[in-house]
Amino acid sequence: MSTSFEQLLSHLSECEMKKVAVAVAQDGPVLEAVKIAKERGIAEPILVGDKKKIEEIAAELSIDLTGIEIVDIEDEQEATLAAVSLVHDHKADMYMKGKIDTKSFLKSVLNKEVGLRTGRQLSHVALFEVPGIDQLLFLTDVAFNTYPTLEEKAGIIHNAVEVAHACGIANPKIAPLAAVEVVNPKMPETVEAAELTRLNEIGEITGCIIDGPLSLDLAIDAEAAKHKGAEGRKIVGDADILLFPDIHSGNLVYKTLTHTTKAKNGCILCGTAVPVILTSRSDSTEVKVNSIALAAVVANAMSK
Repeated sequence: MSTSFEQLLSHLSECEMKKVAVAVAQDGPVLEAVKIAKERGIAEPILVGDKKKIEEIAAELSIDLTGIEIVDIEDEQEATLAAVSLVHDHKADMYMKGKIDTKSFLKSVLNKEVGLRTGRQLSHVALFEVPGIDQLLFLTDVAFNTYPTLEEKAGIIHNAVEVAHACGIANPKIAPLAAVEVVNPKMPETVEAAELTRLNEIGEITGCIIDGPLSLDLAIDAEAAKHKGAEGRKIVGDADILLFPDIHSGNLVYKTLTHTTKAKNGCILCGTAVPVILTSRSDSTEVKVNSIALAAVVANAMSK
């Protein structure tokens, strides 16, 4: 079981290096990230976009593109479809957003002819290595689903469990979060959390342990669980996956960890035929590299 990104990367050294197709690759931070990923043996990039601009940006940043494949397509929409087609046709194992708006990028993911649809729920999984917390934390969904229904939450859990399994966590503990740790009919989040727990207990949601509703302190702080007399619960400060009731709560926690701690993180979009790397333009190079690494780990597990 990996407890840090470095441990996660060490597993990749034992695997065949995966290929990542980058849509509209003429973006400095993305070029830096894929170059580092290649040098560290994480992934082999295929850059799809305006070759002249890609080479100009690389020269400005002193990035050596020797040995990296570039597919020269100036038009952004055509480049995006060409990049996703590489993945669809099994010529690449992961799909990454470059200098293209998120709406257009997701449109290519969902393209009926060359996209990466599976019929499953799409969801975003963020993996965090947080100082002071022993295990890696998976946060979902903090960027894609706004107000997920109970059925959608079950799909989100399924995706997060697959990612956790790929990272070596055989039976991840999932905390459906709420403001309180008891069911309150006036708080729908607590009712749905209890129902997800029940579905897990009767075997309709498998591969994990679900215990909810849980407040955030009980989910990640064993001392808080002890003080609140929660020792009898299935999760006592040792949750692996934090399931948020809506995008607002998830996004606020994500950005708090990102901007106020020295936490490391990486993110992918799941429920697709292959892992999709959908980072923000404000994300650091380290976050982009970590996201490629997480996608590579999941892609390796999917290939088996």
